[in-house]
Amino acid sequence: MELTAGYPFWLMHDGLPFAYPKLSTHSTSRVAIIGGGISGALTAYYLTEAGVDCILLDGRTIGLGSTCASTSLLQYELDKPLHQLIKDIGEYNAIRAYQLCGESITTLTDIMKRIGFEEFEMRKSLFYTSHASDLSFMKSELEARENAGFDVSLLTRKDMLEEFGMEAEYGILSEIGATVNAYALTHALLQYCIAKGMRVYDRSRVTDIKYKSSGVELKTAEGCIVRSAGLVNASGFEIVNFISKGIVDLYCTYALVSENEQEKEAIWKDRIMIWNTEDPYLYMRLTKDNRILIGGRDERYSNKASRQLYEKKSEYLQKDFEKLFPGKTIRPEFAWSGTFGRTGDALPYIGEYAKTPATYYALGFGGNGITFSVIAAQIITDLILEKENADAEIFSFNR
Repeated sequence: MELTAGYPFWLMHDGLPFAYPKLSTHSTSRVAIIGGGISGALTAYYLTEAGVDCILLDGRTIGLGSTCASTSLLQYELDKPLHQLIKDIGEYNAIRAYQLCGESITTLTDIMKRIGFEEFEMRKSLFYTSHASDLSFMKSELEARENAGFDVSLLTRKDMLEEFGMEAEYGILSEIGATVNAYALTHALLQYCIAKGMRVYDRSRVTDIKYKSSGVELKTAEGCIVRSAGLVNASGFEIVNFISKGIVDLYCTYALVSENEQEKEAIWKDRIMIWNTEDPYLYMRLTKDNRILIGGRDERYSNKASRQLYEKKSEYLQKDFEKLFPGKTIRPEFAWSGTFGRTGDALPYIGEYAKTPATYYALGFGGNGITFSVIAAQIITDLILEKENADAEIFSFNR
């Protein structure tokens, strides 16, 4: 499956910072992890810190799946607004899912500090609408977030124009959020784990899995066998290769990044993250060197959507920006597409699946997959260590 096309900014920015070997011998471990993106790296971090012997395999070069295409906004908001999610899955589960995502932002920043990773910034997040008729919707969402304990405020058209130079009707400003480089963070996490004894192999595609009473047996395309007591599948959107159950709909999202403008002031105040109520929604952030990063204009996944549309979508995204910020222009430098997934209830799938024994899934489907990945790593580590996790059922396959 082609997960990216074009020139993902983070890959251009960082290149291939580390070289990882290909698996060339039979191996054993307590836990094997499939997937060398941010989900696999965070799971590896938690398991390694817990003293669990791990081996990680990726069919590509590390980070070159969806991770390098991520726009890397860290938000507590799910793709479905909280007041609507409450109606769909119940008040407790909806609020707890939002709260866990909020907690994950703080947790991840603590992890990054611990491993010496500095390429992140704490940022406020603005959720806006361009429709005057959405006032009731925005007030309902504001109330739901306040009741869940989030520090939020309602902004008017005048507020957003004066504060940020934006042409929009209403907005909800959240105090917690962050931006990061998920591609570089993935490598930093894996290097930290390798220094503690974990084994990481890329270009080692798993082509067959046998589920046994004693654990699992993986076979790679090169014929190497890995035997482990447990398996974590963090293969993301390629899960269709392992599970036939229709748990996710795949889409292509599109992004562009402008030329760097480090010689200028940030184009909007406080360098906030911005996204809107549209479906598909528009989202944007700034990089450290004042590049404007914009994403959206999603399409259902197809090879054509992935490979051929990103340049045309880049033109639309540029116009979207100039409509939101009248009188402002940008000069795009890189454009790309990336694959992501949507579930029916906007929640990730985390934990065990009955048809694949001794296997745990870290599937952070949705717009805030990085915070989902933190939650998945915590839950799966508890399950492997046979500890109770009160939140596991919210994201289980049986929900």
